Amino acid sequence: MLTNRINTLSESITIAITTLAQELKAQGKDVLSFSAGEPDFDTPQVIKDAAIEAINNGFTKYTAVDGIPALKEAVATKLKRDNNLEYAPNQIIVNNGAKHSLFNLFSATIDKGDEVIIPAPYWVTYPELVRYCGGDVVEIATDDASGFKITPEQLKNALTPKTKMLILTTPSNPTGSVYTKEELIELGKVLEGTDVIVASDEMYEKLVYEGEFTSAAAVSEDMFKRTVTINGLSKSVAMTGWRFGYMAAHNADLIKATKKLQSQSTSNINSITQMAAIAGLNGSADTDIEMMRKEFSARRDEAVELFNAIDGLSVLKPDGAFYLFVNIKEVSNDSLTFAQDLLASKEVAVVPGVGFGSEGYFRFSFATDIESIREGIKRIEEFVKELKK
Repeated sequence: MLTNRINTLSESITIAITTLAQELKAQGKDVLSFSAGEPDFDTPQVIKDAAIEAINNGFTKYTAVDGIPALKEAVATKLKRDNNLEYAPNQIIVNNGAKHSLFNLFSATIDKGDEVIIPAPYWVTYPELVRYCGGDVVEIATDDASGFKITPEQLKNALTPKTKMLILTTPSNPTGSVYTKEELIELGKVLEGTDVIVASDEMYEKLVYEGEFTSAAAVSEDMFKRTVTINGLSKSVAMTGWRFGYMAAHNADLIKATKKLQSQSTSNINSITQMAAIAGLNGSADTDIEMMRKEFSARRDEAVELFNAIDGLSVLKPDGAFYLFVNIKEVSNDSLTFAQDLLASKEVAVVPGVGFGSEGYFRFSFATDIESIREGIKRIEEFVKELKK
């Protein structure tokens, strides 16, 4: 009855664990969940006000498939202001979250047998969508020693005549690593003379704690022409449930192709969200963004210190995002069993590293209050001590 491609698609492990934690909480369990990639802050009031105004003004009809002109102008202005990137309206499309952006991009560009290079650890959705579209995943392994970033040599060795795309995530989910401008320049040099598309997922751009953020498309003319920039507002202004993402690309035909697909699937994104997103893009919420960034930074610092004080665990301090990718190799080589047993015995939910393509780690989200973080890490320490007996 079902197709082979849907039968081979795996459920998102992050969503699955988050759902399980919610179910246990509903049963009265004292579960502390650090599995969701969702800010614990509310959407800024200025954005909610823009949505309310849109509703009251009757802005509730269909819109253009790729987004209303004012919203696309806001995206273009943001990309010029923050990233030194210039795009025309026909080089931009807005989608139902960045996951939808990626689905449309992969569907429009990846054919059966095309190879897609994905640095590991990776966001769980990348390989699943690539395979769903018929592509072959080529993983490049990274670890603590490399700061969870690929090198130009690794990229060069992974390229073949079948390579269609390289996926870059900066800042990274799940590691929080951020590529520097110099690192992106060197990766770009490896791709010169090829037709490889770079899909640059920059969803956590506003959550950078060390150094400066550089957009992949901004490092050279060659990278600008080959890069599809993917971003949104879910993480930076706590708009996860609003579902807003966007793509921008020099290749207007590529954007046109994704628009054609979107016209036959979801059509336009929620009209109210479009009006709200303008307020999230135009600087009106910048004070709220900075407040959240500073709070995340403080949580990061304390959580890193607490984890590194646990015998058997270690973690690099991430430069961005709101995750820690904790190394458990001294106590377990089975991150799934580790996470399952931790949830069962200590009622703490984390995501096993194997789901991100890297065994021997777990992802811990610090997008929650500091008291819960302290208590959660205390329970994890107790669990590790019991494992080591």
